[in-house]
Amino acid sequence: MELQLTVDCADPGRMVAFWAEALRELGYVPEPPPSGFATWRAYWQAVGVPPEELPPGTGEAPESLVDPTGRWPRIWFQQVPEPKVTKNRMHLDLKMGGGRDVPLAERTRRVDTAVERLTAAGATVLRTMDEPGRDYYCVVLRDPEGTEFCVG
Repeated sequence: MELQLTVDCADPGRMVAFWAEALRELGYVPEPPPSGFATWRAYWQAVGVPPEELPPGTGEAPESLVDPTGRWPRIWFQQVPEPKVTKNRMHLDLKMGGGRDVPLAERTRRVDTAVERLTAAGATVLRTMDEPGRDYYCVVLRDPEGTEFCVG
Protein backbone atom coordinates (compact mmCIF):
# COMPACT_ATOMS: atom_id res chain seq x y z
CA MET A 1 0.00 0.00 0.00
CA GLU A 2 1.12 3.55 -0.71
CA LEU A 3 -0.18 6.84 0.63
CA GLN A 4 -0.70 9.93 -1.53
CA LEU A 5 -1.93 13.28 -0.27
CA THR A 6 -4.18 15.13 -2.71
CA VAL A 7 -4.79 18.86 -2.49
CA ASP A 8 -7.60 20.42 -4.55
CA CYS A 9 -6.50 23.71 -6.08
CA ALA A 10 -6.94 26.12 -8.97
CA ASP A 11 -3.28 26.43 -10.01
CA PRO A 12 -1.19 23.26 -9.52
CA GLY A 13 2.02 24.91 -10.76
CA ARG A 14 1.79 27.70 -8.20
CA MET A 15 1.05 25.21 -5.43
CA VAL A 16 3.93 22.92 -6.42
CA ALA A 17 6.32 25.87 -6.30
CA PHE A 18 5.06 27.02 -2.88
CA TRP A 19 4.97 23.59 -1.25
CA ALA A 20 8.36 22.60 -2.70
CA GLU A 21 9.75 25.57 -0.78
CA ALA A 22 7.70 24.78 2.34
CA LEU A 23 8.82 21.13 2.38
CA ARG A 24 12.38 21.52 1.14
CA GLU A 25 13.89 20.37 4.45
CA LEU A 26 12.13 17.02 3.92
CA GLY A 27 13.70 16.77 0.47
CA TYR A 28 10.52 17.20 -1.59
CA VAL A 29 10.99 18.13 -5.26
CA PRO A 30 8.59 18.65 -8.17
CA GLU A 31 7.91 15.22 -9.67
CA PRO A 32 9.63 14.86 -13.04
CA PRO A 33 7.82 13.17 -15.92
CA PRO A 34 8.65 9.52 -16.66
CA SER A 35 11.97 8.90 -18.39
CA GLY A 36 11.87 9.71 -22.10
CA PHE A 37 9.13 12.34 -21.84
CA ALA A 38 9.57 16.11 -21.71
CA THR A 39 6.29 16.67 -19.81
CA TRP A 40 3.58 14.71 -18.04
CA ARG A 41 1.21 15.77 -20.82
CA ALA A 42 3.47 14.10 -23.41
CA TYR A 43 3.51 10.95 -21.29
CA TRP A 44 -0.28 10.89 -20.87
CA GLN A 45 -0.79 11.38 -24.60
CA ALA A 46 1.69 8.56 -25.34
CA VAL A 47 -0.22 6.14 -23.11
CA GLY A 48 -3.50 6.99 -24.80
CA VAL A 49 -5.23 9.64 -22.70
CA PRO A 50 -7.53 11.42 -25.17
CA PRO A 51 -6.52 15.07 -25.71
CA GLU A 52 -10.02 16.29 -24.78
CA GLU A 53 -9.49 14.83 -21.29
CA LEU A 54 -6.43 17.05 -20.79
CA PRO A 55 -7.51 20.67 -20.31
CA PRO A 56 -5.15 23.29 -21.79
CA GLY A 57 -1.91 23.50 -19.79
CA THR A 58 -2.52 20.30 -17.84
CA GLY A 59 0.69 18.33 -17.45
CA GLU A 60 2.96 20.98 -18.98
CA ALA A 61 4.54 21.63 -15.57
CA PRO A 62 4.83 19.29 -12.55
CA GLU A 63 1.57 18.92 -10.62
CA SER A 64 2.97 16.84 -7.78
CA LEU A 65 5.80 16.71 -5.28
CA VAL A 66 7.80 13.63 -4.38
CA ASP A 67 10.45 12.68 -1.89
CA PRO A 68 13.18 11.06 -4.01
CA THR A 69 14.08 8.77 -1.10
CA GLY A 70 10.52 7.42 -0.93
CA ARG A 71 10.24 8.12 2.80
CA TRP A 72 7.37 10.63 2.51
CA PRO A 73 4.14 10.34 0.49
CA ARG A 74 3.63 11.86 -2.94
CA ILE A 75 1.58 15.08 -2.88
CA TRP A 76 -0.62 15.70 -5.90
CA PHE A 77 -2.15 19.12 -6.54
CA GLN A 78 -5.37 18.34 -8.36
CA GLN A 79 -6.86 21.15 -10.40
CA VAL A 80 -10.55 21.68 -9.63
CA PRO A 81 -12.95 24.31 -11.00
CA GLU A 82 -14.44 25.48 -7.70
CA PRO A 83 -12.61 27.74 -5.19
CA LYS A 84 -11.97 26.85 -1.57
CA VAL A 85 -14.86 28.20 0.52
CA THR A 86 -14.57 26.75 4.04
CA LYS A 87 -11.96 25.76 6.59
CA ASN A 88 -9.96 22.60 5.89
CA ARG A 89 -11.10 19.43 7.62
CA MET A 90 -7.46 18.30 7.72
CA HIS A 91 -4.25 20.32 7.66
CA LEU A 92 -0.49 19.86 7.71
CA ASP A 93 1.65 20.71 10.72
CA LEU A 94 5.22 21.60 9.80
CA LYS A 95 7.27 20.85 12.90
CA MET A 96 10.08 23.38 12.53
CA GLY A 97 10.75 24.23 16.18
CA GLY A 98 12.73 21.16 17.14
CA GLY A 99 10.46 19.61 19.78
CA ARG A 100 9.99 19.99 23.52
CA ASP A 101 13.66 19.30 24.26
CA VAL A 102 14.50 22.66 22.67
CA PRO A 103 13.92 25.73 24.89
CA LEU A 104 10.78 27.68 24.00
CA ALA A 105 12.72 30.82 23.03
CA GLU A 106 14.76 28.84 20.49
CA ARG A 107 11.69 27.03 19.15
CA THR A 108 9.97 30.40 18.74
CA ARG A 109 12.98 31.79 16.84
CA ARG A 110 13.05 28.74 14.53
CA VAL A 111 9.31 28.94 13.85
CA ASP A 112 9.47 32.68 13.18
CA THR A 113 12.37 32.14 10.75
CA ALA A 114 10.34 29.49 8.89
CA VAL A 115 7.27 31.76 8.84
CA GLU A 116 9.33 34.59 7.31
CA ARG A 117 10.53 32.23 4.57
CA LEU A 118 7.02 30.92 3.89
CA THR A 119 5.38 34.34 3.79
CA ALA A 120 8.07 35.45 1.32
CA ALA A 121 7.04 32.42 -0.79
CA GLY A 122 3.36 33.42 -0.73
CA ALA A 123 1.82 32.28 2.57
CA THR A 124 -0.20 34.60 4.82
CA VAL A 125 -0.32 34.51 8.60
CA LEU A 126 -3.73 33.90 10.19
CA ARG A 127 -2.80 33.86 13.86
CA THR A 128 -0.11 33.03 16.38
CA MET A 129 -0.76 30.54 19.15
CA ASP A 130 1.44 31.49 22.12
CA GLU A 131 -0.64 31.58 25.28
CA PRO A 132 1.35 32.77 28.32
CA GLY A 133 2.28 30.00 30.72
CA ARG A 134 2.14 27.26 28.09
CA ASP A 135 5.26 25.69 26.68
CA TYR A 136 3.91 26.04 23.16
CA TYR A 137 4.38 28.26 20.12
CA CYS A 138 2.74 27.85 16.72
CA VAL A 139 1.78 30.03 13.78
CA VAL A 140 -1.26 29.26 11.62
CA LEU A 141 -0.85 30.24 7.96
CA ARG A 142 -2.62 29.94 4.61
CA ASP A 143 -0.86 28.81 1.45
CA PRO A 144 -1.30 30.87 -1.75
CA GLU A 145 -4.77 29.35 -2.36
CA GLY A 146 -6.02 29.62 1.21
CA THR A 147 -5.32 26.12 2.56
CA GLU A 148 -4.53 26.39 6.27
CA PHE A 149 -1.42 24.82 7.80
CA CYS A 150 0.59 25.25 10.98
CA VAL A 151 4.25 25.85 11.68
CA GLY A 152 5.25 24.87 15.19
